[in-house]
Amino acid sequence: MENEFGGFSPKPEEIKQRLNHIADGVDALISSLDQQKIGILKEVRQLSKRFSATSKMASAYHLNRLLFPYTTKCDVILQTLGQLSDIRRGALIVIEREDPVDEWITRGTPLFAEISGELLDSIFHVGSPLHDGAVLIRSDKIVSAANILPLTKKIYKGKKLGTRHRAAIGLSERTDALVFVVSEETGKESFSFNGALYPFQTISP
Repeated sequence: MENEFGGFSPKPEEIKQRLNHIADGVDALISSLDQQKIGILKEVRQLSKRFSATSKMASAYHLNRLLFPYTTKCDVILQTLGQLSDIRRGALIVIEREDPVDEWITRGTPLFAEISGELLDSIFHVGSPLHDGAVLIRSDKIVSAANILPLTKKIYKGKKLGTRHRAAIGLSERTDALVFVVSEETGKESFSFNGALYPFQTISP
């Protein structure tokens, strides 16, 4: 669904409407708990699916809000992340915003190329000499690939974070960059912003 952010970012009114429907469903479940009907289990599963779908929509909306002022290629970036997630191909992508990131990264291979899904896919192809580092995007250009980012020094009890995730958090602790990660092990997508890591899932147009 197109809106002022472009592409297929959903409208906030639609997300609010869906959340209100879920809230009504939760209220109905709470009211029916004392009736001891086994059908409640089916209703819980249905609500869970609806909440998961709404969560994807909310992620798409907020990511487009964070991205759109800094690149017009939101759709290409998010669609490529979804494709990489589907095949469990690890990826690390930095979107520079207001704060320059140059002083915080070890620059890799200069590219200065137009953003395209095909190019991003080839960069993160296993065996590519560029796949192990981060891609740096500034406006609508892939500035460089195979960049090395600073790692966070935070310790997360009970949670094992890979190098890509620690690098994403590390850079977002120092700048306002938005950093995307796709896990090579699980295929799960995350983004780091302001020193925090958030899971998300892309949605199709």
